[in-house]
Amino acid sequence: MDSIDSYQVQIRYTQIDRRNDSVAFTDYDFQVNDSMYFYPASTAKFPTAVLALEKLNKTDTLSINTRYYIEGDTLESTVAKDISEIFAVSDNLANNRLVEFLGFEAINESLKNKGIAPVRLSHRLGYHSDDLRTKPLIIYLNDSTTGITESILNKTPERLELFEIEKGSGYFEDGELIEEAFDFSQKNYYPISAQHNLLKRVMFPQNYKATEQFDLSSEQRAYLLKAMHTTPQKAGYDQATYYDGYCKFFMFGDTKKIIPEYIEIYNKVGFAYGTLTDCAYIKDSKNNIDFLLTATILVNKDGIFNDDAYEYDEIGIPFLAQLGREIYQQELNRNQH
Repeated sequence: MDSIDSYQVQIRYTQIDRRNDSVAFTDYDFQVNDSMYFYPASTAKFPTAVLALEKLNKTDTLSINTRYYIEGDTLESTVAKDISEIFAVSDNLANNRLVEFLGFEAINESLKNKGIAPVRLSHRLGYHSDDLRTKPLIIYLNDSTTGITESILNKTPERLELFEIEKGSGYFEDGELIEEAFDFSQKNYYPISAQHNLLKRVMFPQNYKATEQFDLSSEQRAYLLKAMHTTPQKAGYDQATYYDGYCKFFMFGDTKKIIPEYIEIYNKVGFAYGTLTDCAYIKDSKNNIDFLLTATILVNKDGIFNDDAYEYDEIGIPFLAQLGREIYQQELNRNQH
């Protein structure tokens, strides 16, 4: 708290109260400001995953288990596999494949139409091209027939005009230190309010009008929810590398412990450029509590980007883990009254 400006923390915590069949939300904010930019990193994979399911739902010939590959690539995948990889270990390539399927215009437009704003997704993640044109998908319609999707041309992203859109005092590019602020104006923009809104719609669709809900079949929604809380080990990953808290920063990010069976965390984390974010619905069936929590923190003491010197393990993850535990404790106390 004594050096709050440098960490650019934003937190939204939602209490959930139930009466009969209805669910009421009470939001509590700390420094949440849509105009204050932070880099969303992999949290942007959450809308991509949901919208890919919705697009499948509108296409009779495709299902989550339809096999496909990206033109020019040999790796076969399915949307089911992509979504599992996105939530279990935050796989960049799985996300980028779904981006090729959707295109950025469609992603941004769909979110806006559902009242999830502001948001602007404009680039793939990890090792990628900045090509504005999406690559076609080669889809197996059955064992002997393939179909091909149209390539989509995305618009050139406009500069974001936001506070803190330029950060730090320098950055590395091609091994060379450039002594000026790092410019995020062409990057993805997915603030706390939009992340939290999307999570609410996925977890509590009945609280929204039909036009604001995602159009998913009950099977698709069940699959999505399962993927969101499944730990890497249960998704088939090696537990030594991908421990339970690997993509669950709140409560468990700073420990290698197994998450108890009665606690389910439906979430999407992001970490890149010194920014750590988690957007989560946390449910404890043993103590009968649940709540929503979204938070972001920047840990870049030297003010230099792309130098891989960020305080993720020293400050960022312990902060988010403890924040999750504090709010959880608060909910336990609230439940006992």
